[in-house]
Amino acid sequence: MTDATAPASPRPTVALVHGAFADSSGWNDVVGQLQAAGIAVRAISNPLRGITADAAYVASAIRQIPGPVLAVGHSYGGAIITNAAPHAGNVVGLVYVAAFAPDEGETLSDIEGDSKDSVLNTALLQLQYPAGQGTQTAAEFAIDPARFHDAFAADLPEKQAAVMAATQRPVAAAAFAEPNGTPAWKNLPSWAVVATGDKAAGSDVVRSMAQRAGAAITEVEGSHVIMISQPQAVTDVIRQAIDSTTHLQPPG
Repeated sequence: MTDATAPASPRPTVALVHGAFADSSGWNDVVGQLQAAGIAVRAISNPLRGITADAAYVASAIRQIPGPVLAVGHSYGGAIITNAAPHAGNVVGLVYVAAFAPDEGETLSDIEGDSKDSVLNTALLQLQYPAGQGTQTAAEFAIDPARFHDAFAADLPEKQAAVMAATQRPVAAAAFAEPNGTPAWKNLPSWAVVATGDKAAGSDVVRSMAQRAGAAITEVEGSHVIMISQPQAVTDVIRQAIDSTTHLQPPG
């Protein structure tokens, strides 16, 4: 018999982690829909400086959210939640949105190299940023504004994509070259939104990583920024994950 006086299991807070060439504003419509449904949500700023540094930052941010957390990552943000969740201690599930779900030892550069759908490598501009030691610099990448619409956001109006191109945040080259750590998807349930027209991460490798992770996969017609072009579809998957993880406790 169920104890009617027992407190209900807390519903996880959704932690949204953006990817490269972007910021948390890409989640705005998803945030609005979750809030309208009474779901607690936070959007975490991703530093975009490398797997280890970014995962440590995101793990710290998630750890400071009270109660269980459903971690949601877009694109490069998927790699970050994969690495961050084991160190946060309160993550009960993972949602990958057109996202990387790397295995231990893999680099995102190697994963991208296997994609026949991605055109990202041909659309990048290499820049430099101060490495913090005198005049030493390190490489970072931005998307050529002239290629941004086609490579990143083909199902958005060109004017909207032009604004996104002008406000994009470059990502350190180290983010693609640094080996990933032990993946959280080996111990946590996961869901994945595969955008069928993804020419940035590449629909093919996103799908294969999701399959390898054992994720519940939802395919949606759209570009890499599927959370902007199809926010309802992404929100629906997040809500499915919430329903499935409300009664779960974080591993360990």
